[in-house]
Amino acid sequence: MKILNYGSINIDSVYTVPRIVRPGETLSSTGLQTFAGGKGANQSVALAKAGAKVWQAGKIGQDGTWILEKLEGYGVNTDLVHQYQGPTGQAFIQVTPEAQNSIVLFGGGNLKITQQEIDHTLSHFSQGDFLVLQNEINETPYIITAAKRKGLHICLNPAPFEDAILSWPLDLVDILMVNEIEAEGLSRSSGSLEERLTAMTHRFQDTDIILTAGESGAFFGRNDQRIHTPVVKAEVRDTTAAGDTFLGFYLASVIAGSDAGAAMERASRAAGITVSRQGAMDAIPFAGEVA
Repeated sequence: MKILNYGSINIDSVYTVPRIVRPGETLSSTGLQTFAGGKGANQSVALAKAGAKVWQAGKIGQDGTWILEKLEGYGVNTDLVHQYQGPTGQAFIQVTPEAQNSIVLFGGGNLKITQQEIDHTLSHFSQGDFLVLQNEINETPYIITAAKRKGLHICLNPAPFEDAILSWPLDLVDILMVNEIEAEGLSRSSGSLEERLTAMTHRFQDTDIILTAGESGAFFGRNDQRIHTPVVKAEVRDTTAAGDTFLGFYLASVIAGSDAGAAMERASRAAGITVSRQGAMDAIPFAGEVA
């Protein structure tokens, strides 16, 4: 069984700031670091560090080739990443001393993916394999439809959320991984976490829904089934890749045979380690650290 992650690959520029900049304000940064990132790449690294066999697909420019070497160093197969004559995706991230962050994205190659490239990529996978998707690349609805036609299991993290996602073929998705904001958008409910989860299970029946909610922990819902996993307490330095870590360790655990509760507990421990470190994919722990 193989995992294809068709997702974003970014160069992350992380600025340390006393607070998130306000409209019209110029604010001095006390630090600047450059990391490899993108939700797709981060989740691939989390999957690989958790012990899964994962292929990253996407698109980068010549300025991002160093990221491929980094991904490969973590065990991610990058043979399906296309290159083009243009810039790699960029993320400009503000991080405060309280570990709050604000992110501005520039799509770059992430938004230059073609249907021909998608068809070529999916030709390497078959029924029973897994596909992981986010909302930082173009042509995602086409990918969902084409992948389901081949019999792939689809895990979608609809982040960042936008109303256009509601028009996607979400009924074809097997696992929905959301945070509080994404749950509100998909459920069309601003109620409690439990109310949002219930609204989603009614709307997306026979779909595994995992709702991550920071200090409130994580919630699992499928039809009438419910599981809650408390957050693992940690000294928080940077929350940038917490959700990506959770997804990677959760999915790797489920594919390895764990039930949803055990997979959530492992994912919570991994995310707790990630937030105690600076950066994105570099901060994600290896399986041995989580154990």
